[in-house]
Amino acid sequence: MIDYFQLDMNPGQLGQISSLGLAHVGDGVYELMVRSWLCLKGKATNKGLHRAAVRYVAAPAQARMAERLRPVLTEEEVAVFRRGRNSHTGGIPRGASVAEYHTATGLEALFGWLYLQGRTQRLNELFTIMMEE
Repeated sequence: MIDYFQLDMNPGQLGQISSLGLAHVGDGVYELMVRSWLCLKGKATNKGLHRAAVRYVAAPAQARMAERLRPVLTEEEVAVFRRGRNSHTGGIPRGASVAEYHTATGLEALFGWLYLQGRTQRLNELFTIMMEE
């Protein structure tokens, strides 16, 4: 049985996943981390949780957060981020510029890539940097 919470994909398996596939997984990982962070911060009501989560998971917010990470990313992480950022995406959501959306996609691809390798400690390090006031 596959443990979807403790994945440990090898580079060959990861190489088979498109950058948009990585971003798709990373989007879910990032949103789960934001939701957990908000609950730990005491946002109690469903309405309050949803509004707060949207502030962090929207493309413009992800793009701003991604800028905080650039100085601490390894060369390999930068390559994954660029691959995600440069992927051909469909439409751009309202409220986001093309640049913001592509940067957010790069961030999500990085989070997906780390998650699929089981590198949760690194995810936590990067998330902590992003969420610092």
